[in-house]
Amino acid sequence: MPHVVVKLWPGPSEDQKARLAEAIVRSFVDTLHSSESSVSVAIEEVSPGEWMENVYRPEIAPNMARLYKKPGYDPF
Repeated sequence: MPHVVVKLWPGPSEDQKARLAEAIVRSFVDTLHSSESSVSVAIEEVSPGEWMENVYRPEIAPNMARLYKKPGYDPF
């Protein structure tokens, strides 16, 4: 039962977010042979001013070894 949470800066339209969610679901179906009905996707907008405190420090930095795609930016 894959559940994906995408955190991004505000800006994308509702249509763009819906298309992103659809692409994520298709990727699970195609790559892992999941059933479409088993995949859920949430999208959370995080302001640039809150990114470091609410996303980078608690979720990205301490989990670098587990990230299959690491960020290409240096926040420091």
